[in-house]
Amino acid sequence: MSTMMLTDPVEVRPPVRPQSAALARAADDYERVRRAIAFLSEHWREQPDIEAVAHAAGLSSDGLTALFRRWAGLTPKAFLQALTLDYARKLLRESASVLDAAYEVGLSGPGRLHDLFVTHEAMSPGEWKAGGAGLVLDYGFHPSPFGMALVMATSRGLAGIAFADVGGEASALADMQARWPNAAYVREQAGTAALARRVFDPATWRPDRPLRIVMIGTDFEVRVWETLLRVPLGRLTTYSDVAGTVCSPKAARAVGAAVGKNPLCFVVPCHRVVGKSGDITGYHWGLTRKRAMLGWETGQRGA
Repeated sequence: MSTMMLTDPVEVRPPVRPQSAALARAADDYERVRRAIAFLSEHWREQPDIEAVAHAAGLSSDGLTALFRRWAGLTPKAFLQALTLDYARKLLRESASVLDAAYEVGLSGPGRLHDLFVTHEAMSPGEWKAGGAGLVLDYGFHPSPFGMALVMATSRGLAGIAFADVGGEASALADMQARWPNAAYVREQAGTAALARRVFDPATWRPDRPLRIVMIGTDFEVRVWETLLRVPLGRLTTYSDVAGTVCSPKAARAVGAAVGKNPLCFVVPCHRVVGKSGDITGYHWGLTRKRAMLGWETGQRGA
């Protein structure tokens, strides 16, 4: 196989409401998937068999197969193929013109045919420069297919999504609060639960119910994030291609910094940006999670 190249106290496990049961199971599955991916990232040169991978995940071979089919809709072998360098290069070839393709109903409308349906707006430069002063952000921690997700929202729409491994919830919250240090933060578990389901449950991705998001960043960052919205599920792009769309291919480093500051991970799909060669590089919430997302999306695309 090719190389796969702060305030407030936070409960480690918030109560799981009935409507979140499927997401809670997906989050539990992710812990085993994460162990499997981490093992493969370390031992890929040895071409480990499925028994070795299953052992690393704490499962039997049949259990590992059932896990991946339930979590990603793929066999372990198909999932791993989706993480190879060869497969990434194939997707890049197929996605060569993806950033030039026009939306069927426009960028600001529910235009992603095979993805989350999103409408978006950006806060004014003045609001961003004020560090979120006067802004009230509700937040809550919820299970997702990629571990515990921190979901943040304003009255204008979803404003932030971050991820945390078990025990890292307080750090994830502090990281997001540092982006808008003058905002007020209100723990609102019930209010953000519906948003979490809307984001992470593909059954809720409907064009007649677009997800409202609000982007809080510099003008340049917002342009980069808007460009990322053009990358469909199951496709990839590169930092230089994004740079060429936003300003100049020579600005790939600046684009990389803006991608890394994306506060709406998964929804604004910064995980679909890879190195020019197809290497899976750079992700604020960890390369293991990025690999998991890309493999999971391959399953969703084929569903």
